[in-house]
Amino acid sequence: LYVVLSFILLTIYFCNHYIISITRTQLYSDINTIPARKVGLVLGASKKTTRGTNNLYFSYRIQAAFQLFKAGKVQYLLVSGDNHIKGYDEPSDMREALMALGVPDSCIILDYAGFRTLDSVVRCNEVFGEDSITIISQEFHNQRALFIANKNNIKAIAFNAQEVNKNYSFKTRFREYFARVKCVLDI
Repeated sequence: LYVVLSFILLTIYFCNHYIISITRTQLYSDINTIPARKVGLVLGASKKTTRGTNNLYFSYRIQAAFQLFKAGKVQYLLVSGDNHIKGYDEPSDMREALMALGVPDSCIILDYAGFRTLDSVVRCNEVFGEDSITIISQEFHNQRALFIANKNNIKAIAFNAQEVNKNYSFKTRFREYFARVKCVLDI
C-alpha cells in the first residue's frame, strides 16, 4: 500500500513540477511586456458557480481578454468552451460578456467543442488554423495549456488573468494536480 501511495504522490509531484518548469518563460502577467499575437485563445469557464453566484474565473478571464484586445495585443479572441447540454453554453456567455465590454462581434470567434483544455488548444490549430497564439486563463491553467501547445508544435504564450482567492478556489486548484497527470498521460 505504501509503495502504491508513494508512486502516486511521486507521479503527481513529477507531472506538476515538469509542466511548471517547461512553461515558465512563456507566461506573462504584464500587459506591457507580452508580445502581440493575432489570436487570443480564451479558455472556457462557467459564467456561474454551482451556487448560482458569478464565477470569478470566468469574470477575470473575460477582463484579461478585454485588456489584451484593448491594448492591441490580440486582434481576435477565440472563445473555446463547453456547451454539451442545453442551457449551458460557455462560448456564447464569453462572447456576450466581451461584447458588453466593447469587443466587436466580428473580432470574436466561437469554438463550441472546447470540452476540455486539450480540445481547446489542439482545435485552435487543427480547426481554426492558428499556430501562434496567446492563451488567456489563470496562471495554473495556462501552464497546462502551454504544455499541451508545446507538445503539439503550437507557438504559444499565455497571459495570466487575475488569480482567484485561494479560499475560493481550493477545489479547482486541488483538481488541477490530477488534471496535469492526465495531461501528461494524454500527450
